[in-house]
Amino acid sequence: MREPVISFQNVSKSYPLYGHIQGIKNFLFDVSRSLAAIKKERFEALRDISFEVYRGEKFGIIGRNGAGKSTTLGMIAGVLKPDRGNIIIRGRISPLLSLGAGFHPELTGRENVILNGVLMGLTRREIMQKMEEIVEFSELGEFIERPTRVYSSGMMARLGFSVIAHLDPEILLIDEVLGVGDIRFQQKCLNKMKSFQESDVTMVLVTHSVASVVNICSRAMWIENHVVKMIGDPIEVVEHYCEASNVPFNLNTVNKASL
Repeated sequence: MREPVISFQNVSKSYPLYGHIQGIKNFLFDVSRSLAAIKKERFEALRDISFEVYRGEKFGIIGRNGAGKSTTLGMIAGVLKPDRGNIIIRGRISPLLSLGAGFHPELTGRENVILNGVLMGLTRREIMQKMEEIVEFSELGEFIERPTRVYSSGMMARLGFSVIAHLDPEILLIDEVLGVGDIRFQQKCLNKMKSFQESDVTMVLVTHSVASVVNICSRAMWIENHVVKMIGDPIEVVEHYCEASNVPFNLNTVNKASL
């Protein structure tokens, strides 16, 4: 029996709504009432969802904007906590979400590689063994020794991808990324992702591209109105999703996916 590396058990998540608070003055004059209103008025992002992802699986998550896809990914990454339910993660998470977002602006690119690797649970020795490979892949040249505050957004993204892609990910989270650098570098990133597809790396892909789900994933989940609508074979899930969205889907016209 396969052991899941990601398990969601009746997970719910909501966020407070602040729009009804009429200014700071009203809030301060009636703090208890305002706090009670905040607790009562909430936006439900996910409601009682359950699913499992198994080791080495390529798992796609699709759904309309606001359905709860990115919230699900955020809870897998551990940056969000559920209001109810249990989440079990077995393995090291490597998020390809907001590339370069965790870099310290006063540290050099090389120093940030070490910092990010340590935050991912690797030892300094493990990171240093991969350092030159990361630097070479990023194509940053002499900028690797400069503080990241002087980097462009494209340079930050390139270094962020290089770190995640080379530090032996176990569970890789992907959220509509890879518009990184020029066309040549983007193709380089795609080739790296294809190598993960053929490996034992567990991948969780959130995307609006049904072609990516069909061509990359071994199983898919459709989230609709903050609940799980369907889990199963990617083609079947995509067909039902497109039908519900009034979008034509023909498997013969699906091109080879790009992330």
